[in-house]
Amino acid sequence: MKKDLYVFNSGFLRRKDNTIMFETDEGKKYFPVEEIESVFIFGEVDINKRFLEFMTEKNICVHFFNRYEYYVGTYYPREHYNSGIVILKQVEFYNDYNKRMTIARSIVEGAVLNMLVVLRYYNSRGNILKDEIETIERMRHNINSCDDVNTLMALEGNIREIYYRCFNKILDDENFTFVRRSKNPPLDRINALISFGNSLLYATTLGEIYQTQLDPRIGYLHSTNQRKFSLNLDISEIFKPIIVDRVIFSLVNKKVLSEKHFERELNGIILNDQGKKLFVSEYNQKLYSTITHPKLNCQVSYKRLIRMEAYKLQKLFLENIEYKPFVARW
Repeated sequence: MKKDLYVFNSGFLRRKDNTIMFETDEGKKYFPVEEIESVFIFGEVDINKRFLEFMTEKNICVHFFNRYEYYVGTYYPREHYNSGIVILKQVEFYNDYNKRMTIARSIVEGAVLNMLVVLRYYNSRGNILKDEIETIERMRHNINSCDDVNTLMALEGNIREIYYRCFNKILDDENFTFVRRSKNPPLDRINALISFGNSLLYATTLGEIYQTQLDPRIGYLHSTNQRKFSLNLDISEIFKPIIVDRVIFSLVNKKVLSEKHFERELNGIILNDQGKKLFVSEYNQKLYSTITHPKLNCQVSYKRLIRMEAYKLQKLFLENIEYKPFVARW
């Protein structure tokens, strides 16, 4: 099985024969290219044209993050699977407002249902979340009555605000308290974890879309505009609660992360290098953990589920098969 390569140290990434070579002051490391699916770069890394040509040849996306945890961009090799017919169908569904809204509502429905899955799990373990669950359930019934994207996103934002209020009840550590969602920069440790985790998921989802015929520039919940990619943001909404948030709860409640793994930067709080490595390790473990797929009756990794979500949209565009978002059992 192919794995993602995460680069935290500073150095040089080069092609060496049929391998990826990473050179630092401490020496050289070699990674067989056939075992690499995507590359995530967090350190100050120099690359050259020959390396990027190699990534293009092997159809490997390279994702860049700055030291403040922000996703900078992706080297997206030429679209080797893109289909003109699929792109035309994507545009058709985007331009038809009813079709676009149907997809957007389904995405929000999937995201909210997965939030509820997470909350019900922790409620069953003694956390008192009954009121929040009932409130979100009531609000969920308003999804189908939203007749424009802005109203739908506002509803989703209000639901997520209630969902985030539950974090203080779920997290068993007084050093990790959540007041409100803050970005650019995150103002506390939980926000730093959410922002970093979401950035990782956006990049992961983009890499999975790359393996399909879909064009990631055409989104339905997140508008297609000057932003380079938006479909990955759409699909990521469905998986944030069951991947990113679960990773956060695990790292905090198991005391893997502590105050020493954060630092103040740009009037906000970010993970330090050691904290990022611990987060990525847990995140990667979650991505490659498997569940028994309810329909396929076989073991499927969470990472594969993300790609399957893209395939379901592709089937909607090409075969008009109803799109139903993935909802976890737990």
